[in-house]
Amino acid sequence: MGDCCQDKACEIEGLRGRQGAVLKAVLAINAVMFLVEGGAGLIADSTALLADSLDMLGDALVYALSLYVLSRGARWRAASALFKGLIMALFGFFVLGEAVYKVLYPVVPAAGMIGAVGVIALMMNSVCLGLLWRHRGDDINMNSVWLCSRNDIIANVSVLAAGAGVWFLSEGWPDIAIGLSIAALFLRSALFVIQGALRQLRA
Repeated sequence: MGDCCQDKACEIEGLRGRQGAVLKAVLAINAVMFLVEGGAGLIADSTALLADSLDMLGDALVYALSLYVLSRGARWRAASALFKGLIMALFGFFVLGEAVYKVLYPVVPAAGMIGAVGVIALMMNSVCLGLLWRHRGDDINMNSVWLCSRNDIIANVSVLAAGAGVWFLSEGWPDIAIGLSIAALFLRSALFVIQGALRQLRA
């Protein structure tokens, strides 16, 4: 019995070690891409790129928090998931405000830059999703992290669609529309994560 418990403890410790290594890798990728996409979004006047860069920043914060709670109990992990949901909601509302501003003060963003940076972001987030895939069912902490990464892929594809729309139409509204869709994705995922975290906290 003692050997069984010791083996189980070693297994859990090994799992935490693997989770920690993955979280550090995706944290670094998202921090760098936040700077790249944020700068490009400002230069290109792109709501979609700015929205995606904020998503990268939010994910970097999420991964840092997930690393912090790895060795803590279920209540800590549920609280971490709740905080992640609130971060996603905050960024969703920020992007909504940015989109409204662009509607009131329209501008045609730089389609080429949107496309180029969008491709880079998609490649980097695909790496993150691949790293997180095997850990998506470990616990609520890792599941919420994986959901963030999955949303990133959807957002990146949307950014590429925004760049194509702006290029074909020479209008800014495709960029605004994609920014709004990314905001809606943030808010939907935030609601899902918050509800799950609250259920675990009550339990």
